Amino acid sequence: MVEFDVEQARFNMIEQQIRTWEVLDQRVLDLVARTPREDYVPARYRNLAFADTSIPLDYGQVMMPPRVEARLLQALDIRPADSALEVGTGSGYLAALLAARAKQVYSVEIYEDLLEAARQRLAAHGIDNVSLQSGDASAGWPQQGPYDVIAVTGSLPLLPAEFQNSLRVGGRMFVVVGEAPVMEARLVTRVGERDWTVESLFETDIPALVNARQPQRFLF
Repeated sequence: MVEFDVEQARFNMIEQQIRTWEVLDQRVLDLVARTPREDYVPARYRNLAFADTSIPLDYGQVMMPPRVEARLLQALDIRPADSALEVGTGSGYLAALLAARAKQVYSVEIYEDLLEAARQRLAAHGIDNVSLQSGDASAGWPQQGPYDVIAVTGSLPLLPAEFQNSLRVGGRMFVVVGEAPVMEARLVTRVGERDWTVESLFETDIPALVNARQPQRFLF
């Protein structure tokens, strides 16, 4: 793609996909506009960088559609002093977006190949406030907690209490809960030591986190 086409595609993505999906926070729109999504997409899918679709990554993982990423950012309302946890680094694109708003981002990825590729992409853009960590965070990642922000990039059939317990009071978590074909994106906010509020944001369908806890099945 020539440079003019890239910028036109980026503009169309923001105006036709993101803004029309109730993302009206100008800070989010500006951040998406200046973060080069095309640099985080696998080379073979570069022509889909701005499409309204999930983009395949290795190991059955995906980049979420741009409108979902933008709604996530708007819902989390990230502040400059925030400490953020991302569960599932994937391409590194969402980590870059989080890093532009938060003081520090801890991003956990179970697949070493994805982690290393994301490391190279973030370094190429001079992003130095993301700590990339290898591990399985499907049941939570309290190591650097408590967090002001948690973004879970894969769905969870069941939401382990460890996630919401890792939020500071006032902290916010974006998470997709449920099983295909209908899952619910939620904003969970910790409002007290033992109190949380849950806001339903929208319905979606994204791959589950590797090793996510499953509901108990009854066999007859």
